[in-house]
Amino acid sequence: MKPSWRSLAGMFLILLLIAGWSVMVATLAGRIAGWPWPVELLFYVVAGIAWIFPLKPLVRWMQRGNSGGTR
Repeated sequence: MKPSWRSLAGMFLILLLIAGWSVMVATLAGRIAGWPWPVELLFYVVAGIAWIFPLKPLVRWMQRGNSGGTR
């Protein structure tokens, strides 16, 4: 079975999402440096998990394959 173009495009989009999310969190890190440590911890835990949610529709799109039509 030949992989579809969606797999390649999706892979690059996932890498772009992770890079963009990392830059955003690193930029915000300077602003939250003075916060109490429990709040900082909560921020990093939420930021570390939240990037996963946009992946679900992207992975679903990747798995549809290259059927040639729209669904």
